[in-house]
Amino acid sequence: MKFIIPVALAALLVVSCNNPKESSTTMTYPETTQMEHVDTYHGVEVADPYRWLEDDMSEETGKWVTAQNEVTNSYLDEIRFRESVKNRLTELWNYEKVSSPFIEGDYTYFYKNDGLQNQYVIYRFPNDGSIDDAEVFLDPNSFSEDGTTSLGGASFTKDGSLFAYAISEGGSDWRKVIVLDSKSMKQIGDTIVDVKFSGMSWYGNDGFYYSSYDKPDGSELSAKTDQHKLYYHKLGTPQSEDKVIFGDTEDQKYRYVGGGVTDDMRFLAISASTSTNGGKMFMKDLNNPQAPLVTVLDNFDTNTYLLHNEGSKLWLVTDYNAPNKRIVTTDFSNPTPDTWVDVIPEQENVLSPSTGGGYIFAEYMVDAVSQIKQFNYDGSLVREVNLPGIGNAGGFSAKEKDQTLYYSFTNYVTPGSTYLYDIEKGTSELYRKPEVKFNSDDYTSTQVFYTSKDGTKIPMIISHKKGLPLDGKNPTILYGYGGFNISLNPGFSVSRAAWMEMGGIYAVANLRGGGEYGKKWHDAGTKMQKQNVFDDFIAAGEWLKENNYTSTDYLAIQGGSNGGLLVGATMTQRPDLAGVALPAVGVLDMLRYHEFTAGAGWAYDYGTAQDSPEMFEYLKGYSPLHNIKKGVEYPATMVTTGDHDDRVVPAHSFKFAATLQENQAGDNPTLIRIAVDAGHGAGKSTAQQIDELTDVYSFTLYNMGFEELPKVDERVKM
Repeated sequence: MKFIIPVALAALLVVSCNNPKESSTTMTYPETTQMEHVDTYHGVEVADPYRWLEDDMSEETGKWVTAQNEVTNSYLDEIRFRESVKNRLTELWNYEKVSSPFIEGDYTYFYKNDGLQNQYVIYRFPNDGSIDDAEVFLDPNSFSEDGTTSLGGASFTKDGSLFAYAISEGGSDWRKVIVLDSKSMKQIGDTIVDVKFSGMSWYGNDGFYYSSYDKPDGSELSAKTDQHKLYYHKLGTPQSEDKVIFGDTEDQKYRYVGGGVTDDMRFLAISASTSTNGGKMFMKDLNNPQAPLVTVLDNFDTNTYLLHNEGSKLWLVTDYNAPNKRIVTTDFSNPTPDTWVDVIPEQENVLSPSTGGGYIFAEYMVDAVSQIKQFNYDGSLVREVNLPGIGNAGGFSAKEKDQTLYYSFTNYVTPGSTYLYDIEKGTSELYRKPEVKFNSDDYTSTQVFYTSKDGTKIPMIISHKKGLPLDGKNPTILYGYGGFNISLNPGFSVSRAAWMEMGGIYAVANLRGGGEYGKKWHDAGTKMQKQNVFDDFIAAGEWLKENNYTSTDYLAIQGGSNGGLLVGATMTQRPDLAGVALPAVGVLDMLRYHEFTAGAGWAYDYGTAQDSPEMFEYLKGYSPLHNIKKGVEYPATMVTTGDHDDRVVPAHSFKFAATLQENQAGDNPTLIRIAVDAGHGAGKSTAQQIDELTDVYSFTLYNMGFEELPKVDERVKM
C-alpha cells in the first residue's frame, strides 16, 4: 500500500484577520490513500476506501497518525492565546482533591491528589488516629514515569488484610491484577493478567472472582471479544489453574459477565448479558461447593441485581415490570419473579438505591437532579435527606454496622464537597470543602425545558457567569450523550469552570436514550428511534440560538463515545447548526462498530447492519462516516481519540477524519488529535487532560473568531 505524505507536511497558510472564519485559510492535509474495498449488506454495496486504517498494527497507519498529529499541532501552534489557556487550566486544576474516607480493617483510607499529580494517591491512617497521621498506602504515580499507567480498580478483603488492585497501561481496558498484604505491602502470589471489564470480589481471604475474555487473535486493542467468563483465582496458585465459574459454553455466549460475593460470604450473585442492557441473574450457595446455580431471572429483557441479603432472604433491585425500578424481596429457596414482593414500589422518578448502617438509601432522579430518601428494610420511609442544595449527591453507602457515612454534593458551579451524615439522626455536617480558585457565587446554573421535533419536553441545564448579556455572541458549548441508559447529572469540573471563566456558556441537554427518566426514556433513543436523540440535540442548539444565548458562529457541539456519534450525526445532518464540532472517541462507523472489541454488546442501543434490511438502511441513514457529502461546508472540526482506545477503537475517528478532509468544502479546518498512550478516557493523566483541553478550547475559540481570549468582565453587566 502506498502512503503519501506531502513534502510540505505542515504547510499552513494563514491570512491574518479579525475573524478566522472570514479568512481564506488554506490547509494541506496528509494525503490518505484510498483502496478498492466494497462490502455488501442485504444486496447493497457500500464502499469503504479507508478500511486499511482499521489495522492499528500496520506501519502505514502509524505513519498516518504521525502525519495527522503534525498537521494538527502546526495549526494549534498558530493560536496566540493557546499558552494562556493552558496556564489558566493548570492554575485552576492545582488544588488539593480529597475523596470521602472509608474504613477497611484497622485503617481509614482515602484518595488524594495534591493538585497536579497525574494520578490520585491512596492514603491511610489507623482508625484510632486522625487524618494528620495519614501515610501513603499506594501511589499510582510510581507505576510509570509519564503517569499513563493508572489504577483501574481496587478491592479489600472483609477484614482489610488483603488488597487487590488493577492497573491499566496506556488507557487500555485490559488490566493486570496485583494482590498485596495490606500491612507488610508485600505482593502475594503472581500478577493476574488479561483481565477486562471486571471487578475483584473476595471470597474470604482465600481468593477472588474476576471476569475476562480469552485473548483475541490479532490486535488486543481492536480484535473482537465476545465471550466473557467468570473466573475464581485461589491465592498461591498460578493463573493457569483459575477455574471458570460461568460462561464457558458454546451454546450461549455472554459478552458481559460479573460475579459478586455477599457480605456474609453466603452467596455468589452472577449477572450475564449479551448487551449493555438487560441480562440474566443467577446465584450460587457458597456453603455447598456442589450446589448448582439457581436461576433468579432467565431473560435478557430486564435488569435485576442483588442489593442486600439476610440469610436466605434477598432484596433485589429490578426494572422487571417497573421501568423506573423497584425493590423486591424473595427467598433464595425460590427466587423467581412470581415470588417477588414489593418493598419499595416503582415511583414516578428513577430509583438508584444503596445500603448503609442498616438502612436503604434511595436516590431518585428528579429532572436529572438528586433526591435522597432513607428507608427501613421493610420499605417504611424514615426521612427525606436534606441536601445542601440542588445538584448531584452520591456516596450514600456504608457497612451495615456503621453509624455514619460520607456523601458528596456538587453541581455545575459548585465544587464537590464531602459531608458527614449521621445515619440515625439524619443530620449532615460539612466534612471537607475544596479550596478551588473559582468563585461559585459569580456564576449561575439554570434548568430550562425545551421542545424537541416531536413535541417531547427535554431538560437542559445552562451555566455561565452572572450578568452575561444574552446578545447571541457568547461562546457556547452544547454537550450531550443520549444513550446506554446513562444520565448526565450536574457536577463541577475544572474544565467547565475554565470555560465559564473565559466568558463561555456551558449547556448540557438531557437527551432521550439516557437514563434520566427510566427505561422508557432510554428505549425512546435506541435502534430505529435513535433519530430522536439527534433531534433532541438539534432542538437544544436551536433553542439556545433563538433565546440569544449564542448564535451559529459562537456555538460548539461536543460529546464523547456515544456522544461522539451524537456530534457526528448532528454535524452531518445539520452542518449549519454550529460553527464548531468536537466529536471525541466517537462511534462513527455504524455499519462496522460491532466488529471491534466488545462493540457487538452495543446492539441493544444501535441494532446492527446484519439484523435486517430495514435496520441496515436506518443505520446507514445516520452513520456519520457514511453521510459526509462532497461540496458541503461542515463546521470547523477537531476529532479527538487515543491510540490505545480499545472501547471505541480509533479507526472510527481515523476513517471519519480522512473522509471529512477529502470532502470538506470551504475553509473550515478538519483536524484530528490522536493522543499517544491514551485510551477511551479513564485513567488519563492530569498532564494529558490539561493538554487536550487546552487544544480543544483554543481550537474552539479561535474558530469562533477570537484572536485573543474573550474579555468576559467587559461583557458582564455589573
